[in-house]
Amino acid sequence: MRRVVLVILLLSVVVSGFSQRKRKPSRVPIENLQNFDKQRFHFGFILGYNSADFFVDIKPNTFQSDSLINLLVQKKPGFNLGIVTSWDWSPMFKLRFLPTLSFQERSMDYNFYSEPDTNTYWKKSVQSTYLDFPLLLKMRTQRINNFAAYVVGGGRFGIDMQSNNKVDNDNASPSDQVIKLTRPDYGIEVGGGFDFFLQYFKFGIELKMGMGLKNILIQENTIFTTPIESIRSKVWTVSLTFEG
Repeated sequence: MRRVVLVILLLSVVVSGFSQRKRKPSRVPIENLQNFDKQRFHFGFILGYNSADFFVDIKPNTFQSDSLINLLVQKKPGFNLGIVTSWDWSPMFKLRFLPTLSFQERSMDYNFYSEPDTNTYWKKSVQSTYLDFPLLLKMRTQRINNFAAYVVGGGRFGIDMQSNNKVDNDNASPSDQVIKLTRPDYGIEVGGGFDFFLQYFKFGIELKMGMGLKNILIQENTIFTTPIESIRSKVWTVSLTFEG
């Protein structure tokens, strides 16, 4: 994540440099897009990197009554593509609707005790392709020449287009069984970022965390789901936004 943020910051500097015309030195800074905040609606697109995870709640006394020794969720990288629709009722407050296609992947690593004194390891990949519909309130600072900072927060509803909820695990061996998740999900998103007003468009860098409120686990009482009380989604996203 640190490397990605560093690359994005470097990219922002490059984009900013190429987007500005060469000007003679001046004591008065030149403000780009001077009428940007006077417009009620803005549109653009999003490119993002995500790191998907889960909040996993284990049932009480599982480690005493079950052969499960440990369960770890490994984060995997993914990416986002989205559209920006922003309603600006003032320069500092904006309502943003961001339909986004989010490609996510995690790995659930199980460690079971098996006799005699041996361990059995299972790695279950969980992939999702969410069609997300976040509705967020953006609160921005006053512009300092061509720069501003902001925070965002709001709700999100998503549909997993790659959901495996119809897979039949009844007659499958443990190696072929999958962790089944529901198609719909909803939660909250919070984050913040920086806006750079360039000559022809506004460029933004944003870090955001999404937390699911719904238990998306489909409980089938397999060796992989029996120890689990609930699973909720969790994802970190670093986004680049381009708005005109």
